[in-house]
Amino acid sequence: MTTISILEDNDNLREALRGWIDTTPGHRCLCACTTVREALEAIPRLRPDVVLMDINLANGESGIACTAQLKQLMPNVQIIMLTVYKDYEMIFQALQAGACGYLLKRSSRREILSAIAEVQAGGAPMTGEIARMLVETYHKPQQKPSEENLSPREMEVLRLVSKGQTNKEIADNLKLSSHTISNHLRHIYDKLHVHCRAEAITKHIQAN
Repeated sequence: MTTISILEDNDNLREALRGWIDTTPGHRCLCACTTVREALEAIPRLRPDVVLMDINLANGESGIACTAQLKQLMPNVQIIMLTVYKDYEMIFQALQAGACGYLLKRSSRREILSAIAEVQAGGAPMTGEIARMLVETYHKPQQKPSEENLSPREMEVLRLVSKGQTNKEIADNLKLSSHTISNHLRHIYDKLHVHCRAEAITKHIQAN
């Protein structure tokens, strides 16, 4: 028996997922949560094999942050992100938090049940277009890091970004406004030919 829990704030989708699971032989939905708090209370107690996890929930709650907390409490749980987002940085953050799969919400019942079976077998299921996007990202010709084009202030901001600091923390450290830090980051991205913090950090590591 494969046991599954769900964190999804859309009522219709949550109930559809629960129905698909409970009417599939060998599968059982242990809980279908609507908030991160509810998920963090129920899932570690029920200890499912697999979690289907929304990313952006109501009231600004983050499924990525919930994933990281669940993986600390249950290192062996398999978490599949189920989302509408096709954003490289969001995918990177989800995988870094401990997710082992990334599906779009428009995936069919067959695709979702297949993904559950795949993670149970040690796989890392992804919607085809997500997998293709990641492959294309890594196949792009790697440009030589160009940190020499950064100003001293931009280098300082990049070093703090690489340490995992938020814009607000960087602004506080450098005694600048968050708006100024955002402008510095835009210039850094342009000069390094990257699109997000994760890629900027990678370039910084490559250059050092």
